[in-house]
Amino acid sequence: MKSAMHDALVITKRQLLQLARVPELLVFSTIQPVMFVLMFRYVFGGSIDSGQSGGYVQLLMPGIFVQTVAFTLASTAIGLAEDMKKGLIDRFRSLPISRGAVIIGRTFGDALLNILVLAVMALAGYAVGWRPTSGIVQTTLAFVFLFMFGYALSWIGILVGLSVKEARTVQSVGFLVTFPLTFVSNAFAPTTGMPRALQYFAEWNPVSTMVAACRQLFGLKNEFGATANSWPSQHPLETSLMYVVVLMAIFIPLSIRKYKNYSN
Repeated sequence: MKSAMHDALVITKRQLLQLARVPELLVFSTIQPVMFVLMFRYVFGGSIDSGQSGGYVQLLMPGIFVQTVAFTLASTAIGLAEDMKKGLIDRFRSLPISRGAVIIGRTFGDALLNILVLAVMALAGYAVGWRPTSGIVQTTLAFVFLFMFGYALSWIGILVGLSVKEARTVQSVGFLVTFPLTFVSNAFAPTTGMPRALQYFAEWNPVSTMVAACRQLFGLKNEFGATANSWPSQHPLETSLMYVVVLMAIFIPLSIRKYKNYSN
């Protein structure tokens, strides 16, 4: 176990060094979320009634945060597929390292990148008027929830990358999964304007519950859902934690098994 963790940390270091050697990857990883913040803040900010004190930006930032970590699924899948295409996975197979270290190290690396991206986004949000009102402890807990959610989704990305393998196809599959989840949710606008069926979908959508949990932790009024007394509406924190645990319990074993089968 200790040896496997050491091997995973070595792979994580390799991924971080790759960011240092190709700074364009780091630049574009941070620029895109900041662009979303600016566009949604100034394009939709005047046309959507948030119902929150402080205006639309208070409603927006938790949604942008969750959308960004949700895209970890696609970025992890694409990165792994590119490594497979370049033959790096075959090279790792020839080394005396733990079989699961390669994918564990990749998820660690993507998780660390998420920390940096979220920090840059928080600064951008603060610059355009976002102000959490709940205090440092709850605000920090919100970012911990975001980190955990992104890490859980990265394991889905691992399974997608190992299953599809072709980077261009992986990109399509990744965005096909993440776009409906992020936009059929309460991330950017209230769900009350959606058809009733979509309201129920949005209510149980993991993105919606995570957004609601973050808004609650940031000190905002928790309002979403087709039914006011539903479990996700009343308990977004517990529901989000449940989703994170279930996703990791399902996709970590599946991904490790898939990688071992690929390696054999």
